Amino acid sequence: MYRVIGERSLSTTEIDETTARALYRDVVRTRRFDERAIALQRRGWMSGYPPFEGQEASQVGAAHAMRESDWLVPTYRSNAAQIARGVPMSDVLRFRRGYPEYASDHEVPILPQAVPIASQLPHAVGLGVAMNYTGDEAAALCCFGDGATSEGDFHEALNFAGVFSAPTVFFCENNGWAISMPRERQTASESIAIKADAYGITGVQVDGNDPLAVYGVVGEALSTAREGEPVLVESLTYRRGAHTTSDDPSRYRDEEELPDWRTADPLERYESYLREEGVIDDGDVETIAEEADEELTEAVERAESGPEARPEDVFDPVYESADPRLVKQRERLFASVAEHDPQRMER
Repeated sequence: MYRVIGERSLSTTEIDETTARALYRDVVRTRRFDERAIALQRRGWMSGYPPFEGQEASQVGAAHAMRESDWLVPTYRSNAAQIARGVPMSDVLRFRRGYPEYASDHEVPILPQAVPIASQLPHAVGLGVAMNYTGDEAAALCCFGDGATSEGDFHEALNFAGVFSAPTVFFCENNGWAISMPRERQTASESIAIKADAYGITGVQVDGNDPLAVYGVVGEALSTAREGEPVLVESLTYRRGAHTTSDDPSRYRDEEELPDWRTADPLERYESYLREEGVIDDGDVETIAEEADEELTEAVERAESGPEARPEDVFDPVYESADPRLVKQRERLFASVAEHDPQRMER
């Protein structure tokens, strides 16, 4: 099933103007965040950053579809989903700078961003199984890219979820590329969504550049998952920029073969739609952009106000009690840092 709402009048959907405006606000907020984060990285504020321009509508729509009790399991490019879910921008920035923990006391049910490809999928299923044991009426939304579907964790997670009826929604943002590898080089399947058939669960495609469509489809998927039926959602979107700030997409993306609706700017598309529907005007657009910039300025200041990250931060939050192997790794790191940068150990 493929879903698109943005080609219909808003009045013919189940989405009200308040929700439509809230989605627009978060698409703008996250676009501004992405632009500022890239600028910060370019001046050495953080070592690396994974841009998500072009995927804001996909992530924001999915985040807004969640209930407060639902768990978000993000991947490294899920910054927009986290912000739209309620994680402060300053916390996301701190994570990108290398801090292992959030600075605020937010209560958003969320796991840390997963950088290893697909490693978070089994964790999301584990959350779902735990919800079954405890009787929680919630679900887990697990975000990942199309490249993750080539990993064994993807297949194991979907198989386990299907067998044990884990209330889990697997949200695959298919942006067409796994770094430099196009989707057609990863799988001969007609789609990512069709892979759900092998595990006895539901698979659905959605226009990932239409936040209204994503909101509707993911909302339905979460409702289905809460009833014990896992769902795989393939959100068809596009990464307009680089894979990370160390990537050069011009080396492998000379000519795009994706349709215009996937490569077009989802923010411009959605803004034009809401203007035509009479939901926003020039004043709204200007105000929302100004508020986003003010929020970002405060977020950067807060992220910079905390203490500098320490080498031991890599190890201390991993286990409740020290693991012998980590203790040895910690000692080796400290010895290396003391040898090459003794002043850092004194700070």
